[in-house]
Amino acid sequence: VIFPNDWLFLMYLREGNEPEETTQITYRELLVQVCQFSNVLRKQGIWKGDRVAIYMPMIPELVVAMLACARLGALHSIVFAGFSADSLCERILDSSCSLLITTDAFYRGEKLVNLKELADDALEKCREKGFPVRCCIVVKHLGRAELGTSDSPSQSPPIKRPCPDVQISWNEGVDLWWHELMQEAGEECEPEWCDAEDPLFILYTSGSTGKPKASVCVCVCVCGVVHTVGGYMLYVATTFKYVFDFHAEDVFWCTADIGWITGHSYVTYGPLANGATSILFEGIPTYPDVSRLWNIVDKYKVTKFYTAPTAIRLLMKFGDEPVTKHSRASLQVLGTVGEPINPEAWLWYHQVVGAQRCPIVDTFWQTETGGHMLTPLPGATPMKPGSATFPFFGVAPAILNESGEELEGEAEGYLVFKQPWPGIMRTVYGNHERFETTYFKKFPGYYVTGDGCRRDQDGYYWITGRIDDMLNVSGHLLSTAEVESALVEHEAVAEAAVVSHPHPVKGECLYCFVTLCDGHTFSPTLTEELKKQIREKIGPIATPDYIQNAPGLPKTRSGKIMRRVLRKIAKNDHDLGDTSTVADPSVITQLFSHRCLTTQ
Repeated sequence: VIFPNDWLFLMYLREGNEPEETTQITYRELLVQVCQFSNVLRKQGIWKGDRVAIYMPMIPELVVAMLACARLGALHSIVFAGFSADSLCERILDSSCSLLITTDAFYRGEKLVNLKELADDALEKCREKGFPVRCCIVVKHLGRAELGTSDSPSQSPPIKRPCPDVQISWNEGVDLWWHELMQEAGEECEPEWCDAEDPLFILYTSGSTGKPKASVCVCVCVCGVVHTVGGYMLYVATTFKYVFDFHAEDVFWCTADIGWITGHSYVTYGPLANGATSILFEGIPTYPDVSRLWNIVDKYKVTKFYTAPTAIRLLMKFGDEPVTKHSRASLQVLGTVGEPINPEAWLWYHQVVGAQRCPIVDTFWQTETGGHMLTPLPGATPMKPGSATFPFFGVAPAILNESGEELEGEAEGYLVFKQPWPGIMRTVYGNHERFETTYFKKFPGYYVTGDGCRRDQDGYYWITGRIDDMLNVSGHLLSTAEVESALVEHEAVAEAAVVSHPHPVKGECLYCFVTLCDGHTFSPTLTEELKKQIREKIGPIATPDYIQNAPGLPKTRSGKIMRRVLRKIAKNDHDLGDTSTVADPSVITQLFSHRCLTTQ
């Protein structure tokens, strides 16, 4: 990371789960802490090429830990703090991590998460499978341990919030307190020199089987995406600078969790490489109230704001007033990431959040690409609601048909890229053959994204969804994203998800889940209105056979809709696979009890 000349320049403005929990961290302070923790890791026997698992919430120590690994040439493998003990165990085993860094506990909104308990469970599972992790470093974030520590009140960091219910177990010989190790560590640590192609980190993705996977591959075992030191950091630094039109005086806020690639690239590495001041947010958009995001924007004078369409649709449900009661005058550029944004949500984001004056950069990219691939540039690209627009500098997209032939002009088919770029993943950890098969075998000579795409007459690219989210109804290929967009254009619908369902004549038909806005009720009349709207917007072939009222949708804790679970619900199939990442499991039970009566 290249630090700015002014060492006191703010790196992070930390906003905790509670609005009054605020911290300011400078680049100088970051460097000292990274060097200290690098020395801690070296003392624990971590060297270049070793793998370190990190299982933490969005706190500053998470950034320190990942940068300390990078300073030593060790690969960090960050596991989202919403994942289960089984998921953590599986990732530790796959990359043979020799050390785990975790936290005692944290609050997510009103919910208390005993992370140490989950970490202990995962480490026990690793021991049962013949792989004992030799050390677990624990950040004291909320509570105080009763066992295995000689803490005095003066040595122990202050409690962030009283939490009498949290009990922290302690495993002698394995567990070590972060703050005790840091007190003994020196403030200087020479970095390990690395080649550009040395690995920087491993990041696991999860997909349709319920098992972790490398994005487009349906796997039966875990697969970790590997990014490298030179290419990845060059690419995220460059995309951050140009896509967000970064200037030194900006305050940048990406709401993503560092446990996902967006957090790696645009909370940590991209902003730091540009000397940016960023927001590090531990909370959720609806706590303590639904105007939390806009309160933070005003509080820190955020200029560039980057979030997910899911969050936008969630907040749309509560109307304009929670947004408009805040100034938001500092905002200059808005961004979206994670999935295609439907035009209605895009327009609300532009008109209400951005007051019709902020350009929106709707970015398309993947864990595997490292950084932005298709994106408008703010102020330079005419905007179209819902379009990822044009390729970033040097990126060469193409659209192929099923036979692998490139399509010219207006076209729809498979989105691929014709030449490499610096941020492309280099391999699947421990399985290079899988890497080649997954991304290059279907269409030799191209990187295959696994996404469908349409290019319009102006050359704009429109992501139509994952190929496995395309529906073949009576021989016609339909995009679930297109149907969902038509549904949410109705004033009563806040959010929609569409999946396929077997049909004795058509092969497949559409099964729709709709979440209604406050003040609207689900009725046969509304069902017919929605069917009529889809017929008018798309055509009779897209008319859904089933529309189910869904007060809530099964989502991961990062906000992504779990469509594989919805497909199971539509089929009344209770064999759901791994659902440990579902934020609210009760939603699944509710949806099963209210599912439509189907013919198959």
